[in-house]
Amino acid sequence: MFPYDNALLAAVQAAPQSVADVLNTMQVIDGICIPGDGLKWFNWLYYQVTQAVETRVSGGGFNNPAWLSTLDVKFATLFFDALRADLTGASVPGCWSAMFSVRDQQKIARIQFALAGVNAHINHDLPLAIMTTCQDTGTVPQHGTPEYSDYTSLNTNLDGLIAEAKSTLNVRLLGDDLPAISHLSDTIAAWNLSAARENAWNTAQSLWQQSPALVAAHVDIIDGLTTVISKSLLVPVP
Repeated sequence: MFPYDNALLAAVQAAPQSVADVLNTMQVIDGICIPGDGLKWFNWLYYQVTQAVETRVSGGGFNNPAWLSTLDVKFATLFFDALRADLTGASVPGCWSAMFSVRDQQKIARIQFALAGVNAHINHDLPLAIMTTCQDTGTVPQHGTPEYSDYTSLNTNLDGLIAEAKSTLNVRLLGDDLPAISHLSDTIAAWNLSAARENAWNTAQSLWQQSPALVAAHVDIIDGLTTVISKSLLVPVP
């Protein structure tokens, strides 16, 4: 779709092993993408979020900071995997394809791309990342655990970043002002990160109890529902 897509592919070939690796890959993606590429604006917001989480974790005050760092890496890997699959023509979850397929559409606002990516990543990827993190660390995705407390304690910081992004990115890809009144204002206002993160935890807790076959079927359903939301977020502004 863009002449530099091979450079993007190279950037996401190696799986990150640390939060530092995640941030470095995001910086590379940002440096490659032009302002007219919707991918740039989800990646930009995701970088802000990851950096904020890393700063909080480094500052202490968590029950299990290693668990949060592992979750960050597992979580980001799913985004990089989806991007790599799209760039190579492999199968991609519908919620990610919805955004990747319109990366070059100039009538879609930067905040639309950012939130569509966050929607796909939180609603589809986050439950899977929570599960694999728990599997690798010998923990369980349940309410009332130290890990759940750490997880939810980040909500205030992340909500603040989303609120700031809603203002900063409220322009089209080319930087043109959006119409004063449009469907976009209501759509953006209705999107709530804390609620989406809580739903992702609940989903992980539910999936934890299911067989692999049922997990796969459930994830397919989640992808379908998340795709609908992404498409609604990406309707071009008149």
